[in-house]
Amino acid sequence: MTERAKRAVLFDASGTLIEARVPIGETYARIAEKYGAGMSAWRVGDAFARVWRSTPAMVYPGLPPDVSARREREAWREIVRQTYLAADSAIRPSDFDACFEELFAYYATGAAWTARAGASEALAGLRAAGIATAVVSNFDRRLHGILADLGLAPLLDLVWLPSDAGVVKPDPAMLATAAAALGVAPDHTLVVGNEAQRDLECARAAGMRAVDVASLATLADLPALIERELPEPSR
Repeated sequence: MTERAKRAVLFDASGTLIEARVPIGETYARIAEKYGAGMSAWRVGDAFARVWRSTPAMVYPGLPPDVSARREREAWREIVRQTYLAADSAIRPSDFDACFEELFAYYATGAAWTARAGASEALAGLRAAGIATAVVSNFDRRLHGILADLGLAPLLDLVWLPSDAGVVKPDPAMLATAAAALGVAPDHTLVVGNEAQRDLECARAAGMRAVDVASLATLADLPALIERELPEPSR
């Protein structure tokens, strides 16, 4: 962690700091086709979005890490199953278990993801300015490996997941506990995200400032913006 940081920036993960290399529907459709289930990528992508919105939060307080990880995996298996059913209930992969395992493993690596433009520059610039950085995401434990693969992990002070906080966004406690783990006060913390409720409104409810990533031409613009939006607290 940045030594005795007085300010912090908390990033959402997917859609903010990282993004899928190709649309999710294309990947789901491509892998399903390998198992004899040819589907429209557009229909699969639309189905995934609907299923994801209705999926209960993957947070399992009080469980050992290995048990919680199994529960996350089981939840994703059901998401994939429901996605294919919603896309075309008449077509099924010939070996659903193998299809799911391939999808789950693929999305656990940097091969499936890319850092958004300026991500590394932003994190390095914030660190150079003595500002703590964290990813606070409703993602599962695979995020650690993804960030490492993309070279972003060494530039972060903290990766905070539902399994760490015991809650998920938009509960402001998700952000509040991350700031507390960094030792930074909420009013000296800024949140960068892409979703109005889960990121921006959640940040304000936690007493933090918020920036919509869509307002930035590139994440590399963030360090200069921070100096305007989040001045260093007086000593």
